[in-house]
Amino acid sequence: MRFDLATAPGTPGRPNEDWTSAIAPAAGEGGALVLLDGVTPPVGDDGCVHGVPWFTAGLGGVLAELCSSRRNMTLAEILASAIETTAAKHRDTCDLSHVRTPQATVVLARWGAAPDGVVEHLVLSDSTLLCEGTDGEVRALVDDRLDHIPAEVKRSVASTDALRNAEGGFFTAAADPSAASRAVTGTTPVAKVRSLLALTDGAARWVEVFGEGDWAQCLALVRKSGARELIDRVRALEDGAEHVRGKRHDDATAAFAEL
Repeated sequence: MRFDLATAPGTPGRPNEDWTSAIAPAAGEGGALVLLDGVTPPVGDDGCVHGVPWFTAGLGGVLAELCSSRRNMTLAEILASAIETTAAKHRDTCDLSHVRTPQATVVLARWGAAPDGVVEHLVLSDSTLLCEGTDGEVRALVDDRLDHIPAEVKRSVASTDALRNAEGGFFTAAADPSAASRAVTGTTPVAKVRSLLALTDGAARWVEVFGEGDWAQCLALVRKSGARELIDRVRALEDGAEHVRGKRHDDATAAFAEL
């Protein structure tokens, strides 16, 4: 088993709102990946005194612990429990009913020992999990609900907020544990999986914004040259582009596991 993780803030000196971790249990049976992309609110407008980096670090830490210690829980159950635990830590100080209360996209992957184990996956909102089969095929496991919202709607903060964690819209991990039931989940026999690559949308820009290659080529780049190389290439493309949709530089994280 091999792990390679890298993360970088969109702006040097500004807190990174992404969070990632790799878990290799001491017994050597299986492992897990956790990746979060915090949602940046308008300045001073999230009803929380702590901020998004505090939230992603807290939620991520609980997710990592539960993925390792609670093998009897599904990933959706783990996410729901982690959301509730994190919410309890600031319910008395913050307005958790605020539509932009700190929240994050989530990617979880957990696998048991070969040959009989499975790779479980969970994706909530617009981060990406790539799953490479032993046959070389690369599948992008995604929650694409945000992609179905018209561009003109997403240009309006108020319109987007009306669809945030709402029926007919899209869902993130915020303060309501029920959002976990909206995640995209599934399993694959571990014997059929060669590697996994989790990406926040800042790292996925290499494919989705700049079209430098497809998902299979993205995973091959990380395997050969490393997760940091992918992020460095994204930064170079951002710097060289005349126009970049959204933020010129976004927090970017890649987490690779070769099973």
